[in-house]
Amino acid sequence: MNEFIRGIKKGFPICLGYIPVSFTFGLIAVKMGFNPLEATIISMTNMASAGQFAGIRLIEGGAPYIELVITTFVINLRYMLMSLSLSQKVASDMPFYKRAVMAFCITDEVFALAAMEKDDVSFPFFGGLMTTPIAGWTLGTFLGAVASSLLSPMLQGCFGIALYCMFIAIIIPPARKGRKVAIAVVVSALLSCLFKYVPGINVLSKSGGGGWAIIVAAILGAAICASIKEIKRFRRRLQKGGGNV
Repeated sequence: MNEFIRGIKKGFPICLGYIPVSFTFGLIAVKMGFNPLEATIISMTNMASAGQFAGIRLIEGGAPYIELVITTFVINLRYMLMSLSLSQKVASDMPFYKRAVMAFCITDEVFALAAMEKDDVSFPFFGGLMTTPIAGWTLGTFLGAVASSLLSPMLQGCFGIALYCMFIAIIIPPARKGRKVAIAVVVSALLSCLFKYVPGINVLSKSGGGGWAIIVAAILGAAICASIKEIKRFRRRLQKGGGNV
């Protein structure tokens, strides 16, 4: 019980941070045609932030299911890697269903706090750690969905800016720390602009909700960045080998 309470206390700041972002999600979801109950259930069962925003836009644009699935998979792929990493910090005899519950609520912030634990991450601690973020994310969505009928259109539009602020907050910190991440971000952004404005290839942005453009830009950006890294590594090997491969 002490571990559960400790987890709740650690997760409470995350809860407070999630409320304004999920509030915006609730506003946008209702504006796109979802009712408050549907918007709240989406947040309660997903905890995917960027994936949720992209998902509802694809649904609004009439994107096919396969496009919706692949887009959200690519956007949320990092959670799979986080789950694999965190699995090294849990007891080897932990039942599968407990691992599945933990994997459900892995977000960037929850993962960061769990990964900083010196000892193994216990299920009671992680249960408390994920309880408050789930509550904050769900509560914020509900409040935003309900408030959508009370706020003026101009004020609702102002809240929509939070979506772009969230995306910027996701990519800027790691881009400042890592040059490779910065290159991948810039390349992906340039590709997105090409898919948006260049005639002929902008069909990717016009189809459905533009999910294919997101998928292709993200994959090509990462691939180009990885290729640059491999080319540099190959050149260093040539220099060390005196010209011999």
